Amino acid sequence: MFKRIDHTEFVPADFEKTLKFYTEILGFEITMRRKIDNRPPMKELVFIKLGDTMMELFSVDKPLPVSKDPWRVGYRKIALQVENVPKVVEYLKSKGVEIVSGPAPAAGAPPPTRAEIKDPDGISIELLERN
Repeated sequence: MFKRIDHTEFVPADFEKTLKFYTEILGFEITMRRKIDNRPPMKELVFIKLGDTMMELFSVDKPLPVSKDPWRVGYRKIALQVENVPKVVEYLKSKGVEIVSGPAPAAGAPPPTRAEIKDPDGISIELLERN
């Protein structure tokens, strides 16, 4: 009956800054972008894709700030599978992205390598290399 997650939705504080982060730094591709004229507070939406994973970003008037509590109810983080965590970490450092943790071993068998960064709104992004 259910097949897979089609996409996730995010409301960034700074729409253009977040869109640039996901596309120009993390390599997501814009698949659709359009203005919204008839559904305030929405102004614009964009679908971005990485592999077969889709995200939808909304530009809205006066977005509420993200809770800083990592254990709040709701989505906590996203995880991106990468080919080489240490290499990705060095690339992200060169782009000015703060590395929160890692590279380090992660739970699992065989143990994968992981690191963690944050997007422009402070949403955690786990970088995961599975052997």
